[in-house]
Amino acid sequence: MSQNHASDVTIATSSDYSRKVGYIFEERYMWHDPWIISWSPLLQPFQHWEHAETKRRLHNLLVVSKLYDKLVHLKGFKSASKSDIELVHTSRHIEDIQLRSSRMEGGTADESTTTFSQYAYEIASLAVGGAMHAVEKVMQKEVDCAYVLCRPPGHHAITDAGMGFCLFNNIAIAAKYLLKIYPETIQKIAIVDYDVHHGNGTEEIFYNDPNVLFISIHQDSNFPINSGHIHDIGGNDAEGFNINIPLPPGSGSGAYQYVFEKVVTPALHSFQPDFILVSSGFDASYADPLSAMILSSDDFRFMASSLIQSSNELCHGRIVFMHEGGYSESYVPFCGAAVIEAMLGLEDKEDIIQDPFLTEVTGWGGQGLQGHQKDVVDQVAQLQYL
Repeated sequence: MSQNHASDVTIATSSDYSRKVGYIFEERYMWHDPWIISWSPLLQPFQHWEHAETKRRLHNLLVVSKLYDKLVHLKGFKSASKSDIELVHTSRHIEDIQLRSSRMEGGTADESTTTFSQYAYEIASLAVGGAMHAVEKVMQKEVDCAYVLCRPPGHHAITDAGMGFCLFNNIAIAAKYLLKIYPETIQKIAIVDYDVHHGNGTEEIFYNDPNVLFISIHQDSNFPINSGHIHDIGGNDAEGFNINIPLPPGSGSGAYQYVFEKVVTPALHSFQPDFILVSSGFDASYADPLSAMILSSDDFRFMASSLIQSSNELCHGRIVFMHEGGYSESYVPFCGAAVIEAMLGLEDKEDIIQDPFLTEVTGWGGQGLQGHQKDVVDQVAQLQYL
């Protein structure tokens, strides 16, 4: 792909929204098809968690609610080339995915749960292409910010392997692309990852890079096991540029708000990035089958609003959200819509989608900041001199 300057955009017809929010979606993303899983002869096979339905339902909610009409639809982008993907990944890994996905039965990236069907390479390289296209359109000022609703996700993919449902690290490649193509304008990038699972791949890729601040807010030792420790603060040349916030299971609104107050916002202001990228996973929601957190759509709205405000204050509003995990078919759509509403600057009750589950989740006990959660966040803040 390298640079794709095609001006293929479809702009929302309404002129009431001054903030131009780009939106990447491609039907082929929905054709990525991990295998059905059965881990035991006594376990009836079940659908893979990372299936298309959660993302398709989010897209459909945007359409039927008319939020879709308020977005700038970014079209005409191409698949990333091998050289684009090599900004992060080894040739061996890329060629391995390409070979396995050429087979009728597809393959697996990690001999575990990162399975894929035929033509997965083409879809995964298109996801990378969408990520690169989104940041390019922000740099060209065709949009102010963007949301990339792509599959497969990326933040677990390490340099030489896929894992955790991820084949290529979309957000890391987009960051490397920005640093390479815009060396005068983009010298420092912050990546904030609020997916409930530790962004181990992104951490590995940038662990020794002082030009990239990586912040991961995740459930303590959920996935990968024994990853995302507080004391993993970056390599010798980049100490303090890797920030892990491993929250205890059961963390809710109070814990996440305290994380932003004590760590995320101060760290961003200290680092002064030229661009903010966000790994936008919704698996910290109260309804997710792969976590034990209790967030609501309003909490994702809060995090998105905070990050957008920081981008406005620090880097001329340059921010792109890239979809990662989230496995509740019923609740991911409302969480994703809340983020996009925040990007659009919608706040009035009559302008936002009403979450039918919000009263339930906000009424759960334990939503306030708990002492053991505060201790973790305070420890991170002290370690990072925030």
